[in-house]
Amino acid sequence: MEIASSNASKHTQGLPDAKDSLLKNEQDTSPTLLAERTYETPLGAIRYWVSQTADPSLPWLVFLPGLTADHRLFDKQVEHFAGRANVLTWDAPSHGRSRPFALTWTMDDLARYLHGILAQEGAGRLVLVGQSMGGYTAQAFMDLFPGQARGFVSVDSCPLQRSYYTGWELAALRHVKLMFLSFPWKSLVSLGANNNSTTEYGQALMGEMMQDYTKREYCELAAHGYRVLADAVAADRPCRIDCPFVILCGQEDHAGSAKRYNRAWEKNTGNPVRWIPNAGHNSNCDNPEAVNAAIDQLLEGLA
Repeated sequence: MEIASSNASKHTQGLPDAKDSLLKNEQDTSPTLLAERTYETPLGAIRYWVSQTADPSLPWLVFLPGLTADHRLFDKQVEHFAGRANVLTWDAPSHGRSRPFALTWTMDDLARYLHGILAQEGAGRLVLVGQSMGGYTAQAFMDLFPGQARGFVSVDSCPLQRSYYTGWELAALRHVKLMFLSFPWKSLVSLGANNNSTTEYGQALMGEMMQDYTKREYCELAAHGYRVLADAVAADRPCRIDCPFVILCGQEDHAGSAKRYNRAWEKNTGNPVRWIPNAGHNSNCDNPEAVNAAIDQLLEGLA
């Protein structure tokens, strides 16, 4: 999720109405292609969606949406991969249908909840696909449970290691709540939708997901997520990626310093960034064909 950017001022209008014709023919694919299930925790219930019948001969694609987004973010990937891989996606704690859920979770909590869900499903041969905050969750998962992921796709996310971030960037992440609250809700939704996606479909979907929250609920969730990210980075753990991985980033991603982080990630790992054309921070929505092709390529390499 991204709100403020250098282009924010020109994106305060023009949000497609979430109820207009653009999304009328776009169905949430999860209820028809996947089975909805629940994972209980002391803080609340987590809703997730999984292939109705798992095929033990196929890998598991685990789709992890970004901060404030829900499982619908990966509808175009679910459509493409259902039946070709075992698929699982979730509404992370405090997101979407995984509410109410206390805003006390940490990055490690997210990773542990995910581990519990995967164990509940008997999932193996995991390929983690994380967009933005979902990519950080995937890295925390690999740090806590080394050797369990067979592959990782970072979609408009960034490395979790401390060396990539300046002190002032971490401090800023901990103090965003008042900035979010200062925007009128309609303007905040417009900014969030337009700054995250370049396409009408992506913008309408992001706006629809945002409007599932009240303004206060959204701002508190976003602020908590950014603090969680800052705390996870400041912990300065190795967070080594111990499997083949792919770095994807929209060519028009203006979320913070995402492009700078990804270029540094490329330089330090030798793993080239694959720039997704005509796409913003939610590149899997803006150009699903390119993102799906990259995931397909990784799966073929792991076969």
